[in-house]
Amino acid sequence: MSKVYENATVALADIVADNQTIAVGGFGLCGIPEALIDALRDSGVRGLTCISNNAGVDDFGLGLLLQTRQVKKMIASYVGENKEFERQFLSGELEVELTPQGTLAEKLRAGGAGIPAFFTKTGVGTKVAEGKEVREFDGVEYLMERSLTADVSLVKAYKADKAGNLIFNKTARNFNPDVATAGKICVVEVEELVEIGELDPDSIHLSGIYVHRIVVNKNPQKRIEQRTIKGA
Repeated sequence: MSKVYENATVALADIVADNQTIAVGGFGLCGIPEALIDALRDSGVRGLTCISNNAGVDDFGLGLLLQTRQVKKMIASYVGENKEFERQFLSGELEVELTPQGTLAEKLRAGGAGIPAFFTKTGVGTKVAEGKEVREFDGVEYLMERSLTADVSLVKAYKADKAGNLIFNKTARNFNPDVATAGKICVVEVEELVEIGELDPDSIHLSGIYVHRIVVNKNPQKRIEQRTIKGA
C-alpha cells in the first residue's frame, strides 16, 4: 500500500479525533509541518494534548490551534513567542506541562524506543520534581521522568523516498526524528519526494519503518520568528 497521500487533509482525515495526543516536530518555526498543522486545524478536532517544543507564534504553526481553542493541554519547553499561549495559560484556559528542553527530547526518544521511564539530574530540587520519584545513584539525586508517546506524530522533513526514508535539512532536523518515532502513526510533510532507491543510504536520517503517511508541500512558507536587520 502506498504511503503517499494527495494532500495533508486527506492524510489526516481518518486518523485524527477529539481528545488525542498529537506530537509535532519543530523548534520555534524551524522545521514545523506547516501544511499538516493547517489541516489539523481545519479538521475541527478538539480537546487535543499537543507535545511540542513550543507552540509557534500567534498566527502561525501551533498558534493557529490555540486561536481556535482546539488544544486543551500543551507539553512544551518554551512558550515565549506566543501571546495567546501566555494569555490562555495565565487565565487557566490551557493546561501547560512545562518540561526542560533536554528532558522533553529524551521523553520522546525514550517513548519511541519503548523505554517507559528514565532518570535525570535535570529538575531535581525544583518545581519540575513535584510529585515525581527521586532516587539516589552514587550519592547523586536523580529525578524519574516518564517517557512520552502520541496517537499521531506530525513531522517535517526535507526529502523522502516513497518508502518513507527521510532526510532532514540541517537544524530543521531538531525534534522531528524523536517525534516521528514516538507516534503510533507518523505523518510526514516533505518538500521533495523521490523514488525508492534514489536516496544514498548513508544520508538517510530516519528509516521509513517509522513513517506511515507522506504528503508533499513543495513551497512551505518557512516563516522567521524574529527578523533583525542591520541599519545603514
